[in-house]
Amino acid sequence: MKSIIAAGILLGCAQGAIAGPYANIEANSGYYGDEYTGSTIENHVGYEGDGWYIQGGPAILSASGVEAELEWSGKVGAAVAVNETLDLYGEVSYMTGDEESNYNTKVGVKWAF
Repeated sequence: MKSIIAAGILLGCAQGAIAGPYANIEANSGYYGDEYTGSTIENHVGYEGDGWYIQGGPAILSASGVEAELEWSGKVGAAVAVNETLDLYGEVSYMTGDEESNYNTKVGVKWAF
């Protein structure tokens, strides 16, 4: 496996969050059964507003048995409250690669009860 595409965590999209810059370091590791396949460590600087964020920076890819690689990654996401108990959220992320960049999307519904 050449690289692991990191699934982002939707950050700071709660209503009333204070807008501003932030740093986010996120590590994602993969396993196939009980075999470790590798990790991606994203080192991002970002900015968040009221219900949205954008972040990016270097990502270190470390696949099992392969020398680590440095790529670039980023994310943009948003959340919106439908009502007091229901939120919709989404994220688009990317990571550069040797031959092609990878793009991913995430959408979801959060229901509080």
